[in-house]
Amino acid sequence: MTHTIATLKITLDCVQPEVSRIIDIPYDIRLDRLHLAIQAAMGWTNSHLYMFLLKETRFGTPDPEWDNDMLDARKATLAKLIMDTGVKTFKYIYDFGDDWCHTIKLEQLSPADANISYPVLTSSVGRCPPEDVGGPPGFEAFLEAINDPRDERHDEMLQWYGASFDPAVVDAQQITSDLQKLHKAWNRSRKPRLRPY
Repeated sequence: MTHTIATLKITLDCVQPEVSRIIDIPYDIRLDRLHLAIQAAMGWTNSHLYMFLLKETRFGTPDPEWDNDMLDARKATLAKLIMDTGVKTFKYIYDFGDDWCHTIKLEQLSPADANISYPVLTSSVGRCPPEDVGGPPGFEAFLEAINDPRDERHDEMLQWYGASFDPAVVDAQQITSDLQKLHKAWNRSRKPRLRPY
């Protein structure tokens, strides 16, 4: 059972308008699960590699052919990381092509509420950019194109995205649903399995 909750502010760097989320999450969460919670909270699709960066230490999915220094995110927890390093602000990078860099800040620690299923979204600002839009510069060009019918790429960008895009509209209900799916999946795996007789 989780006893301590971490309130994290997640801010997508180098984009305007602002895209940020505040979530309450178990302090003892493994980093691979924190990655999934960030994906759900921001609105990403978990289609690319990721890493957490604390000072010079990197955690993600180890791949000896690509990076010998990447530590396994499945073997580290948020609590241990913060206690070992003393760092309360660190980076999360998603999609090594588009390089979406997020600043994660530990806002506070508090006792868990037994009536709440964590992780929980407590605040959301701004809509997540589309996947594969080309990082912050591509997102800026995308917004300019879709908001200006005279832009030569206007129709192309609307067709590529497949719908209208309002950077101010956040689907908090969908985010909450996606976070609850994670809670259910993580807690289902904790239930003891009955042995067949």
